[in-house]
Amino acid sequence: MTLTLTSTAFRHQAEIPARYTCDGDDTSPPLAWSGAPPDTKSFVLIVDDPDAPDPNHPRQVWVHWLLYNLPADCAGLAEGAGTGHLPPGTQTGRNDWNRTGYGGPCPPVGRHRYFHKLYALDVVLPDLHTPTKRQLEAAMEGHVLARAELVGTYQRSR
Repeated sequence: MTLTLTSTAFRHQAEIPARYTCDGDDTSPPLAWSGAPPDTKSFVLIVDDPDAPDPNHPRQVWVHWLLYNLPADCAGLAEGAGTGHLPPGTQTGRNDWNRTGYGGPCPPVGRHRYFHKLYALDVVLPDLHTPTKRQLEAAMEGHVLARAELVGTYQRSR
């Protein structure tokens, strides 16, 4: 089996509905996954945008959401989970707005890509005390069993 990540809100490489962005409710989209390796002990979810601030001249990868220690028996997140309705044991990292929780797409210019990356780990990570993406990735190193990716796009209409 292969780890897969999907959403009922948008297809891979398709537009993310405005509801899940700063132009709408800024609520996290529903996500579902399957095909985790049998030795999976936890999951990590990283949502980021490599096109910031301008897709024609990207300068940084903007982090929108970090979750870790999602339980091994978890198969997804309901719409709006980013407001604190997370599975027991799930811990959060710090996004590039310097806060925890979901921060939806809000590109200043152009069409950006939003990578939803799910990792199956062979461990439950220790408490990382609201890590940054770099700290979380360092803690994951050597523990990734499988990875899945779902990419959505968004461009603001002005």
